[in-house]
Formats: sequence, C-alpha cells, structure tokens
Amino acid sequence: MGLAKSLDDDTLVEDDTSNQFPAERPEELRLVEALLFAAGEPLDEKTLRSRLPEGVDVASVMRLLQAEYAPRGVNLVRVAGKWTFRTANDLAWLLARDSVEPKKLSRAANETLAIIAYHQPVTRAEIEEIRGVTVSKGTIDVLMETGWIRPRGRRKAPGRPLTFGTTQAFLEHFGLEAIGDLPGLDELKGTGLLEGSLPSGFSVPLPSDDATLRDDEDPLEPGDLDLGLAPRAEPEE
Repeated sequence: MGLAKSLDDDTLVEDDTSNQFPAERPEELRLVEALLFAAGEPLDEKTLRSRLPEGVDVASVMRLLQAEYAPRGVNLVRVAGKWTFRTANDLAWLLARDSVEPKKLSRAANETLAIIAYHQPVTRAEIEEIRGVTVSKGTIDVLMETGWIRPRGRRKAPGRPLTFGTTQAFLEHFGLEAIGDLPGLDELKGTGLLEGSLPSGFSVPLPSDDATLRDDEDPLEPGDLDLGLAPRAEPEE
C-alpha cells in the first residue's frame, strides 16, 4: 500500500496504486514486445532468441508477456508454432465493419479441405473414396488459391498421383498452433457436426502435417513446374 495526501488536509492516507504496476518491468519483456509489434508476420522463438541478449529464457518471457496481455484488448497468441499479437476474441465485433468478408467456400471445398487436413498426405482419388463423390479439379484449384493446401509429392502408385497437405497459412487462418489441435471425434460430436448414428468403427484420424515425405511418396519433379507445383531448380554450374 502507498501513502498519499488527502485533498482537504495534510493527513496521509493509504492507497493501492503502488501495487497496480511492478516497480521495474523486465527489459526482456519490452524487447520481445517491440519485436512482435514491428514484425509483419508471427515470429518463432528461435528468431526471437537470436535478437535477445544471450541467456534469456524466451519460453518464460513469452509466458509472462502472454499473461500480461491476457486481460487487454490485444492478446499475445501462438499460431502455427509462432507468436503474434491479435485482437481479443470478445472484441472482434469492433472490427467487423472494417473487415473484408472472404468468399465462402462451397460445401464440396469445405469437405475436401477437412479430408486433406485430417488424412494428409492424400491424393485426389483417396479424397473421392472418402467423400464418396467425384472431386472436381476446380475444387482443388480453389483451395490452392487460398494458400491453405499444397502439393507435397507424388504417390508411388500407378499414375503417380499428386499428394496434398495443409500449409502454415491454414494453421494461421484457423488460429491453430499445430495441426494436432484440430477437434477430435468427441469435440466434433459436441459441436453437432457429427449427428445421428455413426457407422461401426467410425473414427477421426490423428492428423499430421509433417513435411517429411513418407515411404510411399516421391518428391515433386522439375516437370511439375509447368503446373506451378514445385520450386524452380537452380541451374547447374
């Protein structure tokens, strides 16, 4: 408790302003705060560590800063394994008038995106087998234009079809720290997305977006450049 003079006399009265803020804010909090506000995109802890004095416990700093911003209008959140400041969820309505309404995906695109997210790496034929209907090329094109899916490689199977997976932009758009944060079977039932009796043995797979190609996948080839699917190879000297 601090001491302050009354407006009417010289009597000293107690106040609690001294406990509202710490006497000295750790310098590393200010440094991280400045880096995140200046960054044009979320930053991972490795990048932050490279800009901070040696020996700073970045994980602890992030926990402290996140707690400090928790009751504010801007929160410190972690998406796709990186840190960034975002408007508090309960204040999103304030920005609704200024936001651009994105074009809504069709039901087919939403279902295809969900299948890719949970079953990646997955081919177009495998998506069709799961959905039970044909997937048009346009649906895949729309999802690629959003930047939420990408071709990973080619399946070691007749015709060597492309395999698809999600991107970091997918995680950032849906506010996920990792692909494993997607809702499981019980959560999907709780939201009403899965209603009625489900087939015997029905399950929701544990998703993984590990970029490492699997044993049944080959890397994309230079010939895929015509489709804009792979980075251009550097010329040999």
